[in-house]
Amino acid sequence: MSLQEHLPPLSRQFVAHFGEMGSRWGINRTVGQIYALLYVARAPMNADEIAETLEFSRSNVSMGLKELQSWRLVRLKHQPGDRREYFEAPQDVWEIFRVLAEERRRREIEPTLSMLRMALLEEPTSDAERHAQERMRQMYELIDRLMTWFDDVQKLAPETAMQLMGMGATVTRVLEIKDRLSGKAPRKEG
Repeated sequence: MSLQEHLPPLSRQFVAHFGEMGSRWGINRTVGQIYALLYVARAPMNADEIAETLEFSRSNVSMGLKELQSWRLVRLKHQPGDRREYFEAPQDVWEIFRVLAEERRRREIEPTLSMLRMALLEEPTSDAERHAQERMRQMYELIDRLMTWFDDVQKLAPETAMQLMGMGATVTRVLEIKDRLSGKAPRKEG
């Protein structure tokens, strides 16, 4: 059976997209597709089912599942009377977002903050170093403030976080109107 026969068109499209996006997110195509398949699957799947559905080698699936487990994006499940290991993606999208954010923070942001902290402890020996250190201080303060804000947001109930996100668009519109009324140049997007 081909991928066409294993998955309905909408699921196929989703799996293909996650494969294409994988490299942009720092994972490979195979890992992206495995994750997407498990996310839309109705029930946990074992490695053989995943390999057959996606037409991947069993070894590629095993490596992909290990990577997804290291990111805490798939969970191991056991089926009564079956010795095989089954895998599923968390069902709660907020949990998925939280785990992804925590892992990215641990792998990418914390090392950067650590490097910046160390650089800020150095004694600059020239104007160029003082300038560079001041720029690093600005970066450190922004990232640190964002992480503090993010920690606070993660403590919110999902419904409250959704309301907060909705407020962002409202606040932006209010600030744009205020800027127009005061004659200020429009804020840059992006």
